[in-house]
Amino acid sequence: MRRGIAATALVAALGVTLAACGGSDSGSNGGSKGSGELSGTVTWWDTSTVGSEDKVFKKLAEDFTKKHPKVTVKYVNVPFGEAQNKFKNAAQSGSGAPDVIRSEVAWTPEFADLGYLAPLDGTAALKDQDDFLEQAAASTKYNGKTYAVPQVIDSMGIFYNKKIFKEAGVAVPKTIAELKTVSAAIKEKTGKTGLYLRGDDPYWFLSFLYGEGGDMVDAADKKVTFDDPAGVSAFKTVKDLVDSKAAITDATNGWDNMQAAFKDGKVAMMINGPWAVADTYAGKEFADKANLGIAPVPAGSAGQGAPQGGHNLAVYAGSKNLDASYAFAEYMTSAESQAKVAQELSLLPTRQSSYLQKEVAKNEMIAFFKPVVEKAVERPWIPEGGSLFEPVKVEYTKVLTGQTTPEAGAKAVGDAYRKLLKDWK
Repeated sequence: MRRGIAATALVAALGVTLAACGGSDSGSNGGSKGSGELSGTVTWWDTSTVGSEDKVFKKLAEDFTKKHPKVTVKYVNVPFGEAQNKFKNAAQSGSGAPDVIRSEVAWTPEFADLGYLAPLDGTAALKDQDDFLEQAAASTKYNGKTYAVPQVIDSMGIFYNKKIFKEAGVAVPKTIAELKTVSAAIKEKTGKTGLYLRGDDPYWFLSFLYGEGGDMVDAADKKVTFDDPAGVSAFKTVKDLVDSKAAITDATNGWDNMQAAFKDGKVAMMINGPWAVADTYAGKEFADKANLGIAPVPAGSAGQGAPQGGHNLAVYAGSKNLDASYAFAEYMTSAESQAKVAQELSLLPTRQSSYLQKEVAKNEMIAFFKPVVEKAVERPWIPEGGSLFEPVKVEYTKVLTGQTTPEAGAKAVGDAYRKLLKDWK
């Protein structure tokens, strides 16, 4: 799962069909009518990272067809940055939408509000529903109904290169002030830059906003809070990290630049999540996996905070094969499937029982991120939740590149929110 609201488009593995012997690719309704045996085609849009995560999820889909040989799963990898609008366009037109989509948690209430998702309450998709972590299940509900199944849950931490830290003789920073001091020491002792600060994606900004005690909105009171003093302070914090040279940033292609800089040992730290572990291990600096350290995101003036993220599996309301789609969503989010994903990719399961399985319990990265996730700041599960990021993206980049001030940037975001959220204060 390549996390990022403005992720660079990936090369899509479009139209790859996973069919077991005797499977049908007819696109007919199929389902369990008549014989009770599932059949027909299920088209699945996967938004995970090409080259690492997609291989694991594609293999899981293949395993589903072994259990249901009359079902064909048409696997399509859709770049994360394109999937939200692509699904809405297809669903609105009534043509080309998948049966199942891997939905970022903020998209689920939006798609449900638009009427594009099938309610899952009482279906096979929600087998053992009480097993899901409470905070993971929260993002799947809208207006009293359940519209998705939680697949993975995540948050963010600071990744650091233990070898560089040892060479510089520094400890992992616990606060923003310590981050600046540590970065200065790393530069002096090793010539390396302390932190890569992703500047093209607003999701990476949230930890700084929460660290100053702020939030995007107060959904309970229908109030915009981004332009409160905490939002201004958060913008000042990230700008100061760049101006002081504690961090470097880019306004475009941030994911690739960040990963390359960290994996090649050009920077000592980056802020990232469990979705980045598999790709990070592929870097030359982490051929010895023990060289990768992960710690909580350094705290701001109000404390430490990181956003709750993750992905759900949702079923398209217009699917012609609902029965098989429900079964597919259940299989891909089962405790066994989640354990396989955890073992291969270090992604955190959403089922409590998965954490009891040996391959999950012994995973060092999951052991670190689980308590981080439990304390993560829950995002607003409102239909407009996914749209809250674009105004931040624009102003965040402008602040970092000196095109606007923190005060003006925060005000611009607040103004944009009040236009988007009608009748909000």
